[in-house]
Amino acid sequence: MSEETDIDNTGPGAIYLSEYFLELNEGAGFLASLSPDQRKKVRKLGTRCSFAKGEGIFHQGAAHTGVWVIEEGRVRTFYTGPSGREITLAYWSPGHFVGGPEVFGRGRHVWSADALEDCQLLFLSGTSLHHLVREVPEVAIAVIDGLVAKGKSYSALIQMLGTRTVSERLRQLLVILADAHGREEGQTIVVDRTLTYEQIAAIVGATRQWVTQSLDKLKSAGVLEITRSEIIIHNLESLEE
Repeated sequence: MSEETDIDNTGPGAIYLSEYFLELNEGAGFLASLSPDQRKKVRKLGTRCSFAKGEGIFHQGAAHTGVWVIEEGRVRTFYTGPSGREITLAYWSPGHFVGGPEVFGRGRHVWSADALEDCQLLFLSGTSLHHLVREVPEVAIAVIDGLVAKGKSYSALIQMLGTRTVSERLRQLLVILADAHGREEGQTIVVDRTLTYEQIAAIVGATRQWVTQSLDKLKSAGVLEITRSEIIIHNLESLEE
């Protein structure tokens, strides 16, 4: 990717539990609001890095060093409890940044991130970002907007975890996938399957076995069917109820 190439954030957006579908991809234009010269300046101070699928980007408890802007691929952020159990906070898509909230490189990470697929990221150290927000006011606004979006996303997640049953969270996730990633085919909505049962379980806060049983019940009720490559939703209204 050349320095002049814009990040493509027009494709499938972020995924996290929320009641507000329109907010799912807020913050994806972290660099899009800057002029070409400003983006060039940002990239000059950044470092491009590649991560293979499954590779860790930063780790819970490690010192903050800066942020990573996603240029290609998707990144998962997750929290690991004392028992070793993980809960997925979000899947972030191109245009978003990860590594906050300590964007200037202070403190320690309170969650981890890994590559959901092969990724190309732009790393901005805390020192570089601090310099940029002093020199380029538009970068400061972009950072603030990005942090606002992150704060809203994690607030939405807390609300879902605190007020919805695990069954309701699973149904809401399916509705989100249909709304943000689905395509209409006749009377059905088809979602390309990019999440495993285990990954779904980590999002809704359940076990893989529970997810398997719950999806089997929805299949038996005629609400949906699942193949190796697709989730085919026959009755979206039933999930929304």
